[in-house]
This record gives sequence, C-alpha cells and structure tokens, in this order.
Amino acid sequence: MKESLQPFVGKQVTEASGNAKFDKDPFLGQTLMEIRTFGKQTYLVFEKAAIRIHLLMFGSYSIDEQTKPDQSLRLALIFPVGGMYFYTCSVKAVGTEYLSEIDWEADVMSDRWDPSKAEKKLKANPEMMVCDALMNQDIFSGVGNIIKNEVLFRIGVQPESLVGNLPAQKRKELIAESRNYSFDFLEWKREFTLKKHWLVHTKSICPTCGQKLIKKQTGKGKRRSFYCEQDQELY
Repeated sequence: MKESLQPFVGKQVTEASGNAKFDKDPFLGQTLMEIRTFGKQTYLVFEKAAIRIHLLMFGSYSIDEQTKPDQSLRLALIFPVGGMYFYTCSVKAVGTEYLSEIDWEADVMSDRWDPSKAEKKLKANPEMMVCDALMNQDIFSGVGNIIKNEVLFRIGVQPESLVGNLPAQKRKELIAESRNYSFDFLEWKREFTLKKHWLVHTKSICPTCGQKLIKKQTGKGKRRSFYCEQDQELY
C-alpha cells in the first residue's frame, strides 16, 4: 500500500471525506510530506498532523476511484493527481509528536530495525512463550500469525517453548528469520503466490517428515499454531 500511494507524496489535499470520526477539514490544503509504516500501521504524514491507517482483518483501499459503497468508506483524500480511498479499516488522526514516540527500530522491515534491541527485549521476558513473543508488536512490529508459524517451523522450535529456555543460537535465529520471512512474505504477496509457499500454516502434514501436524491455539492470544512435534523442539 505504501508503494501504491507514493505518487501522492508532495501533493496537496483538495478534498477530504469519509465516515471516520475525526475532523478532516484541517487536512485541506496540507501537503502529504511522506508515508511511513510501522508494522501493520501506515502513517500519512502531513505538515501539521498525520493520519494513521490500520487495515485490520478486512480493510482495503483503492486509488483514483471509489470502488465500494459510502457506508464502507472510512476516508477519501483527493489530490490534483487523483485520490486514495480506504474502506472498513481503522482511521485516526494523530499529532506529529505521536510519531516521535514510536520505536521505529522495532519494525522488522524497517531500515532502522535493530536486532540487538529485540534480543534485549526477549531476554527481559524469559517466561513468555515464543509464539507470544513473535506476535508482540513491541518486539517484532509487523509479524502476524502466518509469519509466526512459518518462522518457528524454519528454525525448528515449537510455539509453546519459553523464551528463556531458548539456546542463544536459537534466539538469534528467531530474530533473524522474523525479518527474513517478512521480506519473503512481501515478495510472494507481490507475485500472488504467498499461499503456495506456506509449509505449515493451515497445513495438516509436515513437509519434512510426513507426520501429522499439530493444530492448536497457543499463547495468551490463543492464536492458531501449526507445528510438527518431530521437527520442532519444545524448549
């Protein structure tokens, strides 16, 4: 989405509408300075304020034309070069000072990603299950349930393992693969081949040993986990 919206950077808003509950008039005439992402949140940064977009589970967007009915339209911003439309999602106006409070180094796909900071946060939570750690947006901003399941299979760790029990090497693999898989995810998403690359997520048979995979709600979040007891170790 960030890439699709880039042509609007540097352009002024001429119209703003939608059913998101904030005053849109202050954005009229403002220039879109940049687009930032933090995990699954996108920030449209203007001169005096920003708009945070989170597509949640069923949100979507379109460019240059409204493709869904008004009741689904959360926000429409019109520029001299076209428009952007956001549907069935969370839209909120935030002050520019809010952006300075975000730990951009926690975003697994950011150029500012700091693996040493992630490791420090993991060490501070030894009793946390690794499935919860990966889904913790303060540690791995941007990682979701699919990435969680695939990363843990890649490194051979069961989701209910405790962070404090992981050997140092496994902890480093957890951190590295959270970023690696996120970029793989994006590439496959662009190619419309994401599901073809899933090894365990929503699968029933382990691709390595052929054993039946465990499907279980794990961690405090009770999110679906798919894993192999044979090829993934419980620490």
